Amino acid sequence: MFPPVEESVLQSNPEFAALYSTLTSAILNPDGTTKDEQSRAARERHAVRKELDAHRLKSAKQHLLAQSLSAAVAPEPEASARSGKPAPELTEPLIDLLLLLPPLLTSAEQLSPDSLHLLLSSPPFTSLEEHLPSLASLVSSSLQSTAVQLTRTAYPTTNASFLHRHIPSVPSHVDTLSSDIRQQSASLTGARLSAANSLVRLLQKHTQALILIIRSLEAKHGGVARSLELRAADVSLDAQIGEVDAEMALWNARKDVYNPDVREALKSYANHIRDGQRRLSEAIRTAQAELVEYGIASDGQAGDVRKEHALREAARDYKDMRRQVEEAQADLSRLR
Repeated sequence: MFPPVEESVLQSNPEFAALYSTLTSAILNPDGTTKDEQSRAARERHAVRKELDAHRLKSAKQHLLAQSLSAAVAPEPEASARSGKPAPELTEPLIDLLLLLPPLLTSAEQLSPDSLHLLLSSPPFTSLEEHLPSLASLVSSSLQSTAVQLTRTAYPTTNASFLHRHIPSVPSHVDTLSSDIRQQSASLTGARLSAANSLVRLLQKHTQALILIIRSLEAKHGGVARSLELRAADVSLDAQIGEVDAEMALWNARKDVYNPDVREALKSYANHIRDGQRRLSEAIRTAQAELVEYGIASDGQAGDVRKEHALREAARDYKDMRRQVEEAQADLSRLR
């Protein structure tokens, strides 16, 4: 059958769609053959098909005959049990014929005429005519059994007792089933293609519906959203302007507070503080040097312990003496 073509491809290519329609409807059959039966190619194809059918029929007959002969050598026990009749006993010459005839049928064309004549003139083929009735009976029984099995497959719902009545109609029934399968396969492919095209159209409709919904939402809420956006932008600009104004006010205030005189005074005060720091540092160094002279350790320098102890004792004595003098002065002031 023809390969399916999507509907969108046909719609997008009108010329190809016209060509495809002409090919599928007026020129070619579904199997790809031409509808013009009077053409030379059609006649040649018909002759080739006829010859091929003859070869197939001949090959099928040989195959069925060989299979029937092979099956007749050892019939199935189940078949004998179902038929209710015991399997006939085969004579030795008949068994030899049943064993030798199937390979002979399949390879007879490969043998030369002399070899074939020599083979047929040798036992057990010399008694072939004598055993033909028995061979025919065995082949007929095997073919009948095979036909019944095929009929059971073709008519699964039919009662087994009536299967033999449907044997003549098996070929036509199988041909009808094959034709139905081909038609249903083509219909299924067309249905799949139609479903795919319908799905594409459905997705397009969904897309259009979403676009319309978005446009409707934009028309309904777009003005409010844009208004809020503009308001936010206006507030942001006002905030930026306020920030710039605050910075300008800060610099103006600094300019008003820190005029040139104030800045000069602050600079002089800073110099005075630095001078005071230098003088204080010098006084600290002088005091530390004096402490070292008095034996007190300073900045990691080792001092004189005895001198430090003596000076500390003198300081305590001086403190006590100073306290006693103050007490004596206080007593004198009370006596006065």
